[in-house]
Amino acid sequence: MENFVTIIHVLAAAGVIGLVLLQHGKGADMGAAFGSGASGSLFGVSGSSNFLSRATAICVAIFFTTSLTLAYLSSHRSDHSSVVKSLVSTEKSDTKNTVNPVVPPSAKDIPK
Repeated sequence: MENFVTIIHVLAAAGVIGLVLLQHGKGADMGAAFGSGASGSLFGVSGSSNFLSRATAICVAIFFTTSLTLAYLSSHRSDHSSVVKSLVSTEKSDTKNTVNPVVPPSAKDIPK
């Protein structure tokens, strides 16, 4: 399930990136992107801005939903491992198995 959501997430991210890069500022439309001066030839007079805006909004909504879904799935895993918990548990197990550490002699203990 998580792999499927991750694939959809990556595709939505690529879609958002592509659609944002295809869009132009105000006054420019899809006809200008293909090098022709005919502004109404591809999607109509104002069709390109509406189409790209709606497609971008849909991709952003999918991206947002998959982001929340992946966050939920990762927080409710059955193995629920934590890097901090694993480090603390290994430190505790290391201190239990060690023999008394060697303490260096102090200056008072050294004969002159």
